[in-house]
Amino acid sequence: MTTVEGIVKARQSLPARIASRAGGGVLRVFLILVGLFWLMPTVGLLLSSVRSPADIASTGWWKTFADPSQLTFHNYANLLDNSTITNSLLSTVAITVPATVLVVVIGSLAGYAFAWMDFPGRDWWFMVVVSLLVVPVQVALVPVAKLFGQIGIFETTIGVIIFHVAFGLPFAIFLLRNFFAEIPRELLEAARLDGAGEIRLFTRVVMPLGGPAIASLGIFQFLWVWNDMLVALIFADSKHPPITVALQQQVRQFGNNIDVLAPGAFVSMVIPLAVFFAFQRQFVSGVMAGAVK
Repeated sequence: MTTVEGIVKARQSLPARIASRAGGGVLRVFLILVGLFWLMPTVGLLLSSVRSPADIASTGWWKTFADPSQLTFHNYANLLDNSTITNSLLSTVAITVPATVLVVVIGSLAGYAFAWMDFPGRDWWFMVVVSLLVVPVQVALVPVAKLFGQIGIFETTIGVIIFHVAFGLPFAIFLLRNFFAEIPRELLEAARLDGAGEIRLFTRVVMPLGGPAIASLGIFQFLWVWNDMLVALIFADSKHPPITVALQQQVRQFGNNIDVLAPGAFVSMVIPLAVFFAFQRQFVSGVMAGAVK
């Protein structure tokens, strides 16, 4: 046994031996340092959002640790008094929630159909869906804007929702179809023998088992729509823009309006972060399950 282990270690490359010896405490410390470095911009934005504009202009955000008296929530009071920012948050919610729910619902139904229902041209239609994954958003901006203008939904909330749903469905169908295809056929056949129809089979069997994949899809879609600025900048109502466009307008109109920009940017960032960390377990398991058939 010792000889075999020696042969295996001899065949290992130098990076593999270094990685095996550096495991444990050293590797954990390194990962903690990487995590702290990754969180540094977030911490800096948080501390900047609770400092006065004069302190921000004169010293860096790290000076707050030496002088905690700089902390103030006056910026957040100004943020709540800024109707542009508060209305933009409501507009963002009005766009993000329907766009996420529609993609999850339609993608779940279509993924189940492609996985377990027989209809003419099923494999060909699925290939079309997969091919749509490589279509960039920028290619569709001009023709879709012209189409929305002709039907009267340009610069409207519903137009932005339709655009996000259309570009979110190919990935949703691809992810959920691969996940649903892993469900044992015997389980579905047993439910059919008990008299379950397709709708009952989908709601009572497939949906509960597909919880991780559906949660990961919801997180993907929520983060993409919430943080989007390109589509919102073109298709959203200029009088009631989402939060990303509203913050960009604050920079353009008021220059160094940091007492509004810092808390507004932090609020805009902390909401999707909270959603991600709340469902991170389902996110990881859903992505891994949907990626391998």
